[in-house]
Amino acid sequence: MNRFPTYFNKKWSLVFLLFVFASTGCVRAQEHFFEFVVLPDTQTYVEEFPEIYLHQMQWLANNKDRFSLVLHVGDITQNNNGKEWDIAKKGFNTIDGKVPYSFALGNHDMGSVSGKFADTRNTSLANAFFSVNDFPNVITSFPEGKVDNLLSEFTIGNQKWMVLSLEFGPRNKTIAWANEMVAKYPEHNFILVTHAHIYEDSTLHDGEDWWLPENYGIGKDTGEEAPNNGGQLWEKLIKKYDNISMVFSGHILKTGLGTLVSEGEKGNKVYQMLANYQKGVEGSENGGNGFLRIIKVDPENQKIEVKTYSPWLDEFMEEKEHDFTFENIQLK
Repeated sequence: MNRFPTYFNKKWSLVFLLFVFASTGCVRAQEHFFEFVVLPDTQTYVEEFPEIYLHQMQWLANNKDRFSLVLHVGDITQNNNGKEWDIAKKGFNTIDGKVPYSFALGNHDMGSVSGKFADTRNTSLANAFFSVNDFPNVITSFPEGKVDNLLSEFTIGNQKWMVLSLEFGPRNKTIAWANEMVAKYPEHNFILVTHAHIYEDSTLHDGEDWWLPENYGIGKDTGEEAPNNGGQLWEKLIKKYDNISMVFSGHILKTGLGTLVSEGEKGNKVYQMLANYQKGVEGSENGGNGFLRIIKVDPENQKIEVKTYSPWLDEFMEEKEHDFTFENIQLK
């Protein structure tokens, strides 16, 4: 004889099933971390090895349930021409509607003539192939209606995130806009993406070299149009806010790697990372062999874990400069 009402059995059966699903990891709501991907300079791929770039993007599409967003650090193209932008667009179309993304424009993504590399701040081709409407998480852009600088919002778990993607050598007026945006959303954690920010020796990009934004054609611009290097960007924007947590960049050759943890004015830590595997970087093969960065943010355990992986080779880089963890992080 059944001594318990039928509804009682159903209730406890449901509880048991939920316990089983949670124990096997099937309830994703129980996860307290999230992962996203940073794409280093893809310029050599779209020029010489498009199959590697397209394989990267297909892998991201295949893992759409794993990653919360994809960020590109700039130099999407090598020569800022229609052929290369067409390949770039094809790649982003692969993840469109699957994984939200944002990108920063690099020096190779602007210029008056193909191959001039930031002789002027002409981004007409980037804006011809992409529009702000291609980015469903974008809440505003600068200049308005252009993809040169983007602010995107993401709600991940219980946290609110903003991604601020800034042009190569952000102009004074761009930094003024960025200051307004960060100040407007004090409860959000900010990730900043810009093409040039730190060197391979893990110092701010403000020395004396030909990589500096002011040494390109755009360096002749003055006033609110004047470009800023990594050191200036730190002073004028990043160090002033306790809700900017991470900065990602590329651009620099040599080892193509740098990691800098700096303290802001309010005692907060800012985790800044350079990753570049393109042609010209020491040891680079096939334009970088498809290596990218996987970032795992675990607020509960106060960790940011960084892995370097190639979908093309299906290999991880395990050296400490490619595989490391930041401990005791503090987020909003």
